Amino acid sequence: MDYKEIYEEWLSNPYFDEATKEELRSIKDDDKEIKERFYKDLEFGTAGLRGVIGAGINRMNIYVVRRATQGLANYIIKQGGQDKGVAIAYDSRRMSPEFAEEAALTLAANGIKAYKFESLRPTPELSFAVRELHCIAGLNITASHNPAEYNGYKVYWEDGAQFTPPHDKGVTAEVLAITDLSTVKTISQEDAIAAGKYEIIGKEIDDKFIAHVEAQVVNQDAIDKMQKDIRIVYTPLHGTGNLPARRVLKELGFENVYVVKEQELPDGNFPTVNYPNPESPAAFELGLKLAKEVNADLVLATDPDADRLGVYVKDSKSGAYIPLTGNMSGSLLCDYVLSQKQAAGKIPADGEVVKSIVTTNLVDAVAANYGCKLIEVLTGFKYIGQQILKNEETGKGTYLFGMEESYGCLIGTYARDKDAISAVAALCEAAAYYKMKGMTLWDAMVAMYEKYGYYKDAVKSIELKGIEGLAKIQEILETLRNNTPTEIGGYHVVSARDYKLDTVKDMKTGEVHPTGLPVSNVLYYDLNDGAWLCVRPSGTEPKIKFYYGIKGTSLEDADQKSAALGEEVLSMINKML
Repeated sequence: MDYKEIYEEWLSNPYFDEATKEELRSIKDDDKEIKERFYKDLEFGTAGLRGVIGAGINRMNIYVVRRATQGLANYIIKQGGQDKGVAIAYDSRRMSPEFAEEAALTLAANGIKAYKFESLRPTPELSFAVRELHCIAGLNITASHNPAEYNGYKVYWEDGAQFTPPHDKGVTAEVLAITDLSTVKTISQEDAIAAGKYEIIGKEIDDKFIAHVEAQVVNQDAIDKMQKDIRIVYTPLHGTGNLPARRVLKELGFENVYVVKEQELPDGNFPTVNYPNPESPAAFELGLKLAKEVNADLVLATDPDADRLGVYVKDSKSGAYIPLTGNMSGSLLCDYVLSQKQAAGKIPADGEVVKSIVTTNLVDAVAANYGCKLIEVLTGFKYIGQQILKNEETGKGTYLFGMEESYGCLIGTYARDKDAISAVAALCEAAAYYKMKGMTLWDAMVAMYEKYGYYKDAVKSIELKGIEGLAKIQEILETLRNNTPTEIGGYHVVSARDYKLDTVKDMKTGEVHPTGLPVSNVLYYDLNDGAWLCVRPSGTEPKIKFYYGIKGTSLEDADQKSAALGEEVLSMINKML
């Protein structure tokens, strides 16, 4: 059927509720909107679903969620895992509780027990719960830091990480095989409970999760000595981080924690921000205002599902609050954690630091300094989780720290996704440690640059919405793939990696060897003088992203080189638009 026929089917089929039909009737004269909602199924990708909330097969709604869950249930049954159950969490977004409930009831209707959290919980706790409850899978209803009109559906496998091959492809195939939404199974909550296939979880998992987060502290003595002197401003940006972050800080001993009241309570409309993203300076306006009032040492913001952490730190010399990128805060934490472990003689001979390919080369230098092996993986924290699992299965390699440039890191192995609750605790601990030495976190960051080199990394994104936008993103990638540049922004291309074709080409010799990583539609250019550029489509938004990094001789030199390369990259891409 074409999009108009599917639209009419939704209007006439008694399976769809009246509110859905009323929403669809309201767009009956808008052919473009009808097409956007019905020209294709909302893509069930390698992370699950993410899209605008609304009626239609290309939108997030209870029918699309049921279908995805039926596909997951079919795959679980084929894997013989139906007796293990599935953990379900959700965030503060609109329709998150409803989507979580629908998923639980579809699982129960298929004879698979659903362990659903009683109320909203952070993403890392869902990852932990999958492992703690020995589930076959996990579901998280969240669209992370996307705008308010979005929601999403992430699938986790039994190791606690978002699913990877072969399970991602297996579940996707089962979802795509369901062509008639009205064939999806569901039952009432009462029947699910009576069948022993529906259980509400909460405090017991909370307590165990928090205990594991607190166990990652590497220098409690520093906290004990400085707990009255460190002043912390925190905002959960209307999301899930409020209770767990404040609980951890209180239990560790921090006495001066100031929460941004206007952003404290969960609200899926995110009324104080246009975009609930801790990468955005606008998300920190209220936090910085409060920080100046209370003379805070650092300002912390977690995204709605509390897996990403943004931070501003005070420079005592100028009195200004300076933002740390995810690359900066991650590298700072990595260096702090490894330094404390080294001082305690706790860095094993097979210690590993894991990062994504678009993450700063500064962390490579940190890992080398402490004698740790640096492991590179594709973008997506699930691949860091996959490396932890590989270590466990082979008995080789000890995971010490993992990070992505997108404001996410994980210190322990209790969870298999990035954990902003743990990062909040760790950054406050590091602030206490450095304050004990008469240093701010900004002083510590500058000291790292002086020791390792002035690395600066950035990302440019171009948003290309709709059908035409998706086609344009693919066109840009194919143009670059078929015409490998030899020079970018005054830098020579030393080697070109194509993760889709699994090739790394030495531009000087012409030699080609495999990337050693899974196939992915990503291009990466190693440039001279420690510079680099990586191009990839966003996995969660209608954007194409250009990540790049340079190494300067000072903060000023690094800023200038980064800005110049950024301008050249945009100029190169604008010629393709």
